[in-house]
Amino acid sequence: MLKVPCNVTDQIHVLSQCRFLPPSAPLFSSFRRRNAATRCASLTRPPVVAALVSDKGEPCVQSGSGSLADRLRLGTLVEDGLSYKEKFIVRCYEVGINKTATVETIANLLQEVGCNHAQGVGFSTDGFATTPTMRKLHLIWVTARMHIEIYKYPAWGDVVEIETWCQGEGRIGTRRDWILKDYATGQVIGRATSKWVMMNQDTRRLQKVSDDVRDEYLVHCPRDLRLAFPEENNSSLKKIPKLEDPGHYSRLGLMPRRADLDMNQHVNNVTYIGWVLESMPQETINSHELQTITLDYRRECQQDDLVDSLTSVEEVENGGNEAVSELNGSNGYISSDKQDSRQFLHLLRLSSDGLEINRGRTVWRKKQQR
Repeated sequence: MLKVPCNVTDQIHVLSQCRFLPPSAPLFSSFRRRNAATRCASLTRPPVVAALVSDKGEPCVQSGSGSLADRLRLGTLVEDGLSYKEKFIVRCYEVGINKTATVETIANLLQEVGCNHAQGVGFSTDGFATTPTMRKLHLIWVTARMHIEIYKYPAWGDVVEIETWCQGEGRIGTRRDWILKDYATGQVIGRATSKWVMMNQDTRRLQKVSDDVRDEYLVHCPRDLRLAFPEENNSSLKKIPKLEDPGHYSRLGLMPRRADLDMNQHVNNVTYIGWVLESMPQETINSHELQTITLDYRRECQQDDLVDSLTSVEEVENGGNEAVSELNGSNGYISSDKQDSRQFLHLLRLSSDGLEINRGRTVWRKKQQR
């Protein structure tokens, strides 16, 4: 390895940002498994990163504005600065039994691009998108509802482009929406929306959003209402009834791992998705794939808590699934046979006293030949 003292005048400069080849480039059509290839492009704006090694063998990185991660990240604010787009390569450890990305992978990418957006507009990195006023008052954002619809799962090596933006949600919180696209084709492969409420990090009590906090984040939000799900009566708006005990299927005594805790010291919202799926019947897992998941977060879960996961079939009137029929034909992937879909209700509760942690609904479609 070449080592250059930090005090010499000659410096080794490396380009700090690369971009993907445009979707029309032959590389994407000819080498599907190599569509993660990048080429370095001339930067239209400085700075260039100086990558050096000191006499003691320690890294010595010189840079201009922004962090090294900011310039290496494949994401940027759109032209109006009111939304953010980022590209991700699906890695081998992010795919599951269907040889495609898991829903947990999708949810983690949504969270990642949301945090990167917040960081990109100057919000804190020591919590999830905390503004200066929030940090002063020890306030954090926590998830109240998450709704994800996946029309086509990306496979290992696919490149996914995710756009996200946030908006006010009355006095009780904020919302964040996402659009997921296959970068090679431009096809919309998923959408998501979420609602967030404010919590005092010390007392763990919810708190209304003050005018000061609203003024700090609304400046980065679209001026006009923009929804990932603009359709009237779409499935993201549907209430979830509480699942009555006993459930048709159950998985009892689930325990949070240390790795499940996030930087705000509570169980990460993606962990709940995995717990919900733990009580799904294996027959459905084998024959169907998850299309839609909606979760209402009711209570925090601590590291020492034991959790029960309950699942029951949700009967749908008229022998079909309304959510599936609304999406049919949107991308030529969802089966047109309503009998192929299945719908379930879910409940996560504390094993000790039965208090409700989370309630959810999932919709599953018949697996298609790939």
